[in-house]
Amino acid sequence: MHGGSRRGSHPQGRQGQARRSSQAKPGQGRAGQGRFSPGRAADSRATEPRTAPYGPAPDPERLTRLLEPVVHALDMDLEGIRVTSAGRRRILRVVVDADGGVSLDDIALASRELSLKLDTVTEMGEQPYTLEVSSPGVDRPLTQPRHWRRAIGRLVVAPLKVGAAAPDGNGAATAAGRIIGTDESGVTIEDADETRAFSYADLGPGRVQVEFGHFDDLGNDDLDQEDLDDGEHNDDGSGRGGLGGH
Repeated sequence: MHGGSRRGSHPQGRQGQARRSSQAKPGQGRAGQGRFSPGRAADSRATEPRTAPYGPAPDPERLTRLLEPVVHALDMDLEGIRVTSAGRRRILRVVVDADGGVSLDDIALASRELSLKLDTVTEMGEQPYTLEVSSPGVDRPLTQPRHWRRAIGRLVVAPLKVGAAAPDGNGAATAAGRIIGTDESGVTIEDADETRAFSYADLGPGRVQVEFGHFDDLGNDDLDQEDLDDGEHNDDGSGRGGLGGH
C-alpha cells in the first residue's frame, strides 16, 4: 500500500478484568484510582522514586520472539514492536507488512490472532494496555531486501556507505531514482535514463519520495479517499493502522 497506512484500535484489560471501551488520556487516571504515575516521586520532598505500580516495562525483544511466529503464520512480516505509556495504560504498537501490502481485513485478522496469543502469556504484565496493529507508513526506511522489493516502481533516495562508488563519479553521497528491480544481492535504480545496480551492502536506509501524481502509474487507482487521508503516524515514525487491543 503506497498512499498511507491503515489504523484502528480498541483497549482491553488484563485477563480477569472487565474490558473497557474508553482509553485514559496521558497523565490522567480513571475515577477511583489513586496510584502515582510510574517512576514519579510521592511528593517534592521524596528522596526515592515510587516503584511503578505494575512492574517493569515489557521487553520488546521478548515480545518480538513471542509474536513473530503468529505474524509469519499469516504470511506477513513483523516489521516492528514498540511499547509506550499513555497515563496508566500502555500502548503496544505492532507493525506488519506483506508483499502487495496489507488490507484492513489483514490488519483485523492479525490483531485478533495477536490478541489471542497475548491472552495466554504474561509479557505485558498487569497494567491495562491497548494493542495497535499497523501497516508501515510511507516514511518507513528501506533497510531490508524485502523493503526494497516492495518499493519497486517508487522514487527513492538512499545514502551511499563509505567506500561505495558514487553515481556521478564526483563523490556524491546518495543514490536517487526509481527502483526498477531487485534481487537477492541488490537493487537496480533508474535516474535520468541511466540505470545503475547497487548492492544492499553499499546502501544506507532508503527513503521513498512522495509523488502525488504517481498512483495510477503504480496500478493503485483503486485507492479510496480513506487510504489517502490516513496518514497518522506512531511515535517511532511508522504509520499507525489496524484493529486490536488489550
